[in-house]
Amino acid sequence: MTLSPHTLCPPLLPPLPPSSNRRPPPPRSRPCPRILLPALAGRRSRVHLARPPRAGAGAGDGMASQDAHYPTLLEHMGRAGAPADLAVLVAHIQAACKRIAALVASPGNADLSRAKPAAAAGGASAAGRDAPKPLDELSNEIILSSLQSSGKVAVVASEENDLPVWMCDDGPYVVVTDPLDGSRNIEVSIPTGTIFGIYDRLVELDHLPVEEKAQLNSLQSGSRLVAAGYVLYSSATIFCISFGEGTHGFTLDRSTGEFVLTYPFMQIPPRGQIYSVNDARYFDWPEGLKKYIDTIRQGKGQNPKKYSARYVCSLVADFHRTVIYGGVAMNPRDHLRLVYEANPLSFLAEQAGGRGSDGKTRILSIQPVKLHQRLPLFLGSMEDMLELESYGDVQQKVNPGYDV
Repeated sequence: MTLSPHTLCPPLLPPLPPSSNRRPPPPRSRPCPRILLPALAGRRSRVHLARPPRAGAGAGDGMASQDAHYPTLLEHMGRAGAPADLAVLVAHIQAACKRIAALVASPGNADLSRAKPAAAAGGASAAGRDAPKPLDELSNEIILSSLQSSGKVAVVASEENDLPVWMCDDGPYVVVTDPLDGSRNIEVSIPTGTIFGIYDRLVELDHLPVEEKAQLNSLQSGSRLVAAGYVLYSSATIFCISFGEGTHGFTLDRSTGEFVLTYPFMQIPPRGQIYSVNDARYFDWPEGLKKYIDTIRQGKGQNPKKYSARYVCSLVADFHRTVIYGGVAMNPRDHLRLVYEANPLSFLAEQAGGRGSDGKTRILSIQPVKLHQRLPLFLGSMEDMLELESYGDVQQKVNPGYDV
């Protein structure tokens, strides 16, 4: 589905039915002493969350204690003094992700997840992207509809659309998104995810034609992100987000339909013992990457322990595991999108004490020049990433066509 970048003042899409898993939350009578959040002022201010005291040896994994009251995502933002516009926008994003979570888990998703024939899909996309699948398109419609309804988004750039969509002249934010990453895995019940990034609208571009300002607003450097997040659709639905003051994880409580804080201040271990890559492609790799993987597998690197391979082939799932356990998740070829995937996930990695790189350069320092620009992506523990980059030749230049 291709949408042109024109002004969309009426609703972009017809209303969608409410998700079946949304129920009114029960009354909350207990106080919330664990999370202390100072108030902020100004829309461009970052959201601050005071670090809770560490509670014994079991607190190292970032999981909130089982007897603590769990603030919801919106309660967390409210107590942090988050700008009202940003809170409204995040509320609409989380509502969309709840609906996608229900869709992914629905018995009918097997047919939705199957790729359309090339002829039916209109052949290869002008952006050179993967052939769209019906579930991709439906997730994209849900996201776009929610963003339109928020009234807070000037322009949205989606991995599913060839061009950015201009929504509202006075919307304060710009959203970039991959609505359903890893959708090819749905049919076999492998985790998938949604990735998004939020920028301030560049008001200095308001005088330009719609097409031009939509494109330029969408091509902001990752260093200008106001917030970024991903949602993992798996055995649990987990919403991880950063507003520039740490990365925090919220788990969907299906009894209330609310995302509740379960992973405050997520921290990627400085070094892990896991690497995540499709090493069936080993013989296409450059010598530097081969040497790095051979070295750590044998326990001859800077970490004397032998590394294990864990690879899901679902970017959000591989990255989430890396955030929890440490190590490196990577795709060394020019495959992943800078705007929709690399920038938001690198922002989250850095806010959790890790690093995002193309193998040579910090991702957030790269200026996008094309909306669907691809590049190699390496994400993970700071010490592992620096060791990997020290090998020099880690970007795969040979890109044979892979069917799977």
